[in-house]
Amino acid sequence: MYDYFYGAESEQFSFYRIPKMLFINERFKTISAEAKILYGLLLDRMNLSAKNGWQDKDGKVYIIFTIEDIMDAMGCADQKAGKLLFELEKKCGLIERKRQGLGKPNLIYVKNFIASSESRFKKRENHDSGEVIITDQESLKSRGSNTDPNDTDFSDTDSLLFTSFSENHYREPKRNEVISREEYREIIMENISYDIILEDYPFERETLKEILEIIVDTVCTTKSTVRISGDDKPIDVVKNQFLKLDSEHIKFILDGLKENTTRIRNMRQYLLATLYNAPLTIDNYYRSLVNHDMAENKI
Repeated sequence: MYDYFYGAESEQFSFYRIPKMLFINERFKTISAEAKILYGLLLDRMNLSAKNGWQDKDGKVYIIFTIEDIMDAMGCADQKAGKLLFELEKKCGLIERKRQGLGKPNLIYVKNFIASSESRFKKRENHDSGEVIITDQESLKSRGSNTDPNDTDFSDTDSLLFTSFSENHYREPKRNEVISREEYREIIMENISYDIILEDYPFERETLKEILEIIVDTVCTTKSTVRISGDDKPIDVVKNQFLKLDSEHIKFILDGLKENTTRIRNMRQYLLATLYNAPLTIDNYYRSLVNHDMAENKI
């Protein structure tokens, strides 16, 4: 049986901090409570990174927080962890993930969504840099932090400005640029964070390889149209769609394959259709999951 608090005993605990603005501002009303909690966990890790000097060459602090870390911290499955990251990155721009490659985990930049106009101007001067300096992150395992009660709220919200939401950062060839098949392969592997997905889905190696080859075959075809779900789509439209695919789209497809219980007669045509439609349907899919969880009082 737990005891009562006496006097100021409650101050003995360490706390995670979740910005109050995430709950009171209309801009974040559609974000699930669990995603907001995850943002608080990422902020906690940011404090450790800042103290230990883990920054890129532009001084932007980054963290490493893998799917497994999220599963452990939130007590959820990998699909739920991916959905929470999707909410924070794609739905509201509170984080930005940057691929390292070579089997290394993604870097996560936790966005400061409230900043003065002066500080936002200074940050934007070096916004487009893509280089990072990587140092050891092993000592970032601790998740506890002390909270200063004076830092949990803002005294003058009228003078605060929201930073712009992040956009998808995918690589696309320039107009009239001649690209070989292998160069396209490299572009696509970079766009979808191929190595990272292999880490997250080690038992889907063959399926992921097949998906990669379908994308490469499609963007390199000399045909003027590609048949998608029985319709002949102009190759330029399909190619543009495929070059905008990222890791979340591929994970969305892999998760869909695992959940599918019906027989797929033509896997290539099925994957072509799901790849083409993924950017169009992923938002509604995750929105429906969030709405379902809210209706079931799971979040």
